[in-house]
Amino acid sequence: MKRSLLFLSTLILSVIAASAQTHSIAPTSSDIPAMEQKAQTARSRSLLSGAANNYDLKYHRCEWWVDPAVDWIKGVITSYFLPTVSGFNTMQFDLDNTFTIDSIKYHNTTLSYSQLTGDILQLNFAGTLPMNVLDSVTVCYHGMPPNTGFGSFVQTTHGDLNTPVIWTLSEPFGAKDWWPCHQNLNDKVDSLDVIVTTPQAYRVASNGLLKSETTVGINKIYHWQTHYPIAAYLVAIGVTNYAYYSDYVPLSNGDSIEVLNYVYPEDLLDAQSQTPDIINVIKLYDSLTITYPFAAEKYGHAEFGWGGGMEHQTMSFVVAFNHSLIAHECAHQWFGDHVTLGSWQDIWLNEGFATYFEGLTEEFLFPATWQNWKQDKISSVTSLPNGSVLCDDTTSVSRIFDGRLTYNKGSYLLHMLRWKLGDANFFTALKNYQNAPNLAGNYAKTPDLKAHLEAASGQNLTSFFNEWYYNQGYPSYQLLWGQSGGAVTLTIGQTQSDPSVSFFEMPVPVKFHGATQDTVIVFDHTFSGQTFTVNINFAVENLQFDPDLWILSAHNSVVGIADYRLLDDEVLVYPNPAVNSLNLQFRVKDINNLSIEMYDVTGRKVSAELQYITPGSTTKQLDITTLSRGVYELKIVGKELNYTQRIVKQ
Repeated sequence: MKRSLLFLSTLILSVIAASAQTHSIAPTSSDIPAMEQKAQTARSRSLLSGAANNYDLKYHRCEWWVDPAVDWIKGVITSYFLPTVSGFNTMQFDLDNTFTIDSIKYHNTTLSYSQLTGDILQLNFAGTLPMNVLDSVTVCYHGMPPNTGFGSFVQTTHGDLNTPVIWTLSEPFGAKDWWPCHQNLNDKVDSLDVIVTTPQAYRVASNGLLKSETTVGINKIYHWQTHYPIAAYLVAIGVTNYAYYSDYVPLSNGDSIEVLNYVYPEDLLDAQSQTPDIINVIKLYDSLTITYPFAAEKYGHAEFGWGGGMEHQTMSFVVAFNHSLIAHECAHQWFGDHVTLGSWQDIWLNEGFATYFEGLTEEFLFPATWQNWKQDKISSVTSLPNGSVLCDDTTSVSRIFDGRLTYNKGSYLLHMLRWKLGDANFFTALKNYQNAPNLAGNYAKTPDLKAHLEAASGQNLTSFFNEWYYNQGYPSYQLLWGQSGGAVTLTIGQTQSDPSVSFFEMPVPVKFHGATQDTVIVFDHTFSGQTFTVNINFAVENLQFDPDLWILSAHNSVVGIADYRLLDDEVLVYPNPAVNSLNLQFRVKDINNLSIEMYDVTGRKVSAELQYITPGSTTKQLDITTLSRGVYELKIVGKELNYTQRIVKQ
């Protein structure tokens, strides 16, 4: 069931305030985008003023001290880096300026520092550091992380016993809210150690492999380690009294991976009944693209109290363990974690892919629901006439995580590319995209994906991306057909919901139905009003436009001339609603001179003209581009004709 954003916002707040009920929340495919719209208090957080990009991070050793009962963190972060410019004598990290800096150490000496506007911590070296020489620095700090809503750093409780929990969620701009890092989308660290000290009653979930857990007095120290490149916003910790168990996934290369599940004890039985679903999901993704990118370490789930999921590298944080949510977050390990968006404008490379691969699990694992999944996405996207997949406002968190555009339209863009290229070329392109030396374990932008799609298919996709990615809206199709003998004549018209696109060029599948047989023919549709003639060796009773929902479209119409009946069989007017033009199909004999008039809702005549139709012709196209949006009355009067119809101008 599709839930409203207002309902979801209320639901999410109730999860955080009374997390004893978190086990009952099971987000559906339609819920996920709305649930992942981060807190509105972060709306204005732009990365344009982030830390300077004049060094290359190689490694972080992150030592943290946290108690889930206390909203507080102490950290010692040692970072290894290469200066990439000459004259390097200052270094910047992103870090909220409310933290107390205890010290900054460089080669056992104390560095001076400045806390600049825009949450930038600047380190001032005594001299100039040489280019491309590995060096390190250690930042010691403590404080109460700022409250930016549903993410960054949250201290709350769960279960009937109100057990304390701390969890982090840094996407898109929140890593700096709890640790000094470089959160711009241009610098992954090659490896990472996460070492967390916490009271003995709790366990720590994090990235990579758990190397050790050591009891020291009343505390435990958990040491996690990853040797895969990782972006700052994908680093995470979850700390509470987790119960834990593992599922195992056999891979196509003969190996297997552990799926490590960290679960609130009160939800353990529910989780154990659901998480094995991930086995077939990972096997499917493994077969469609490349082997799970972090196979040498693990995949996992850690339960947390935010109303959705977050694809922290090698361990997704989730509020529940239902199929849609875990399939979506798992897909991010390929699309978002292994290959990460290079700009928040390109967020669809994360969320559009995760949404589509979630859909592919419906197609391959639950085929009975696949058609409904596609229709749900189409209905969402076409609920409004405008909007691009390209994120045109990266200062707005709600725009970045727009469910209609980033998730659903982004996923359908991929579905249409698959249709246009064919399965073999499409999935080959995705494998090449994942394996490309400059993208694997790195960042990518939309032109990078486009280049691999073009290379695999041999097609020029510039027009496709201009129409479907950079510009806005969707098409509506009007099919007019008739059959004489075996020859079927088909005219395909198209209108667009937004003026930014004059025509969406797509191969158009049409299914011809007879009494006992049918066939699908794909038409190379290159302009509106294009007419095709095909031979069909059976009597066609009706047509079905795009039966398998390959094209993102709405308000389509199919009209058979021979079977059409309307108001004394006088005139067929389509499309209705219309954007730029109306097509008139006449069925009366004498149409040499017609008066065509249009009236608005007040009865005022807004257009009138005397039309002469070429002898033998039965069609006319009426231009309505000058009319404002609204409802009109169309009147057509001739010798044998007196016709009136209400028209909607979009």
